[in-house]
Amino acid sequence: MNIELLAALLGWSAIINIGLLLYWSIILLLAPNWMYRVSTQWFAMSEQQFSTIQYCFLGGFKLCILFFNVVPYFAIKIVSG
Repeated sequence: MNIELLAALLGWSAIINIGLLLYWSIILLLAPNWMYRVSTQWFAMSEQQFSTIQYCFLGGFKLCILFFNVVPYFAIKIVSG
């Protein structure tokens, strides 16, 4: 695997993951009650617990995208010139 292919892989991975993050955030903003109802069919939790879990996972997902996709992409771009 050459450096250009790795950069392209990380770039597209970042774009797809950011798209998923935006989709999840928009659904959470526009239909929080629907998401809560669907989630409580599988797991018993209060609305406060649901909100806490959702925002923690959103933050964790965002950090993972930054650390594992965006930062390595820019590092490869800087090193490869």
